Amino acid sequence: MNRSYLIPIIFGAILSSCGEDGLDVLDVEVPAGYELSAGTSSIFVNSSKAYDSPADWVSGEYTTRFNRGDRLYDDMRTSSNGYGGGLGPVYAGYSCGSCHSNAGRTKPAGWADHGSGPYGFSSALVYVTRKNGAFFQGYGRVIHDQAIYGVQPEGKFHVDWEYQTFSFPDGETYELAKPTYTITDWYLDDIPAEDLFCTVRIPLRHVGMGQIMSLDPLEIEALAKKSNYPEYGISGRCNYITERGVKSLGVSGNKAQHADLTVELGFSSDMGVTNSRYPEEICEGQLQMTEGSMMGLLYDQLDVSTEDMENVDLYMQCLGVPSRRDVNDPMVQMGEQKFYEAKCHLCHVTTLHTRSRGSTLLNGTQLPWLGGQTIHPYSDFLLHDMGSEIMGVGLNDNYPSGLAMGNEWRTTPLWGIGLQEKVNGHTYFLHDGRARNFVEAIMWHGGEGEASKNLFKNMTKTERDAIVRFLQSL
Repeated sequence: MNRSYLIPIIFGAILSSCGEDGLDVLDVEVPAGYELSAGTSSIFVNSSKAYDSPADWVSGEYTTRFNRGDRLYDDMRTSSNGYGGGLGPVYAGYSCGSCHSNAGRTKPAGWADHGSGPYGFSSALVYVTRKNGAFFQGYGRVIHDQAIYGVQPEGKFHVDWEYQTFSFPDGETYELAKPTYTITDWYLDDIPAEDLFCTVRIPLRHVGMGQIMSLDPLEIEALAKKSNYPEYGISGRCNYITERGVKSLGVSGNKAQHADLTVELGFSSDMGVTNSRYPEEICEGQLQMTEGSMMGLLYDQLDVSTEDMENVDLYMQCLGVPSRRDVNDPMVQMGEQKFYEAKCHLCHVTTLHTRSRGSTLLNGTQLPWLGGQTIHPYSDFLLHDMGSEIMGVGLNDNYPSGLAMGNEWRTTPLWGIGLQEKVNGHTYFLHDGRARNFVEAIMWHGGEGEASKNLFKNMTKTERDAIVRFLQSL
């Protein structure tokens, strides 16, 4: 490794060694009012680029590759053949950044347009199966509601909202909204609603991806053994999945159903861009293949190289993690105390560690700078039953992923969550964006989150507001 590339720019910090490579966290000068979230990958950016800025250890050839990956992530792909092409025939997004604007969560269309809307783009993945879990003939696991010119989308999704008003013990009211999803404009015969199961995912924030890929699996497994708090009804467990013939601990995705960042799957399933891991079109054997051919698409070569996909993987893992802000604010400090009193930290674990060797990208490049770090993701990365009782369904989507059942979800990492509104212009939370603010997100907690929700519910308004203020500081 060429050490000349290791020239950090961390507020004038002086490079020192941390084992073989990288920085020591003591080199990072922390401005007043901030607190490191991810060791030497912590950054102090509070703008719309808070999720989309490189860590300060990224330099030299890694900067070049980071910028290439950034362009591939953001640039709109087209239906033409060759570099930058390969979109379609059907797709869900036209680039990674179309759904993950500024590496965050593009504002979903489920509220303003009630789904795919009249002009299409929805910034959501729509999963469909039969009620018994089987797939429909002529469709895959995802309904692709977008298509290139001259090609029919597989369908459009629509959401209706049911509202219910609740009260805190002190009389303040809050409202929850429950979505009901339907599919219209099927490209084949309509599938009867009584045989259809549909669940929706809005994009995840790409905060701390490199740290997540560098997590020490032994520490996560130890947390699973420790995560048994019967007095609060909490018992987290690991998700294990088999990818490329290897059984691994799942850590990424809403249900910890992936062991990596699914770059190749994203290119294929989300954009219809073929690659070495997924060489077939997502609509292989469907009508859209013929329609795509008539519009000039060729299917005789892969649309993106492994090297390009690894640059996207590198970009995502080299992103800096926003540091906590306003840590000396009395309201934030009160909120942090109440966060612990509500036992939120039993699942949203504050402190974890990365393994010493860092992470390895999908084509073998290593990132040792991610290794040996103390991080604060506010997640145990375990599965927890989030309940099925609120408004008759709770957060149970009846869609298994790996070992995760429909009512089980990975604890969402909270780092960077307070900047989502600034980065993406909205505060829609949870897997399908049903929560419109922090309070609604908390009040949707059931199952293993029921005790913490009730502790929050019974606090004074000032204490509840303080917890929200604390979350905004993350």
